Amino acid sequence: MSWVAAGTAVVGGIISMSSAKKAERAAAKRAKALNAKLSHLEANRQAIINPYEGAYDLSGLIQDLSGEMTNPYANLSVATQAAEMEIEEADIALANTLDTLRATGSGAGGATALAQAAMKSKKGIAANIETQEAQNEKLRAQGEVTLEQAQMAEKRRMQEAAFGEGQRMQGLDAAGKQFMFQQREGREMQQLDRISAQLSGAQANEAAARSDATAALTGTISAVGAIGAAKAAN
Repeated sequence: MSWVAAGTAVVGGIISMSSAKKAERAAAKRAKALNAKLSHLEANRQAIINPYEGAYDLSGLIQDLSGEMTNPYANLSVATQAAEMEIEEADIALANTLDTLRATGSGAGGATALAQAAMKSKKGIAANIETQEAQNEKLRAQGEVTLEQAQMAEKRRMQEAAFGEGQRMQGLDAAGKQFMFQQREGREMQQLDRISAQLSGAQANEAAARSDATAALTGTISAVGAIGAAKAAN
């Protein structure tokens, strides 16, 4: 190798080595910055959440309605008033009839027959009244049963609706928290992946620049050796 060629090689090697070192430093600086950014992102990732932490016990919505249940047949009364009235009126009729018979001079047989007829008539009326009262009482009790059953069914429906709505709202709250967590997690992972890829690229550039610098240094040393050899030959 001539002196000129060797000198040119040395100068070129020095320039290449300087350029490679500069590129290496720049790549190392970028890699350091990206590594710091990656560490910051990793350290500040969102905390793992429990989407059901806000769930609460809904058993307070459940009420014991057994205390509101009653026996509508418990206070059924026997219709005795009509019978008492019938007896009283029969006694009055009998007394009046006897007075009339005494006044007219009729015999005891006629008085007895009239009294029996009056009593029979009153008994029939009283029995009819008592039957009606008993039937009315029965219908009233049946109506109470129907009403209480309808009221209990409505209260039970309202409780079930309140309990179901409470469960639905808790489920929606948990699902919303989980959705938000997943969205934030996805975005953070995208940032981490992007910075990680950029860091890998910077590290690869640093390694390539270092390799170029080593190659330039090796070429320069070879060129210097060539100059030394040429000088010795001369």
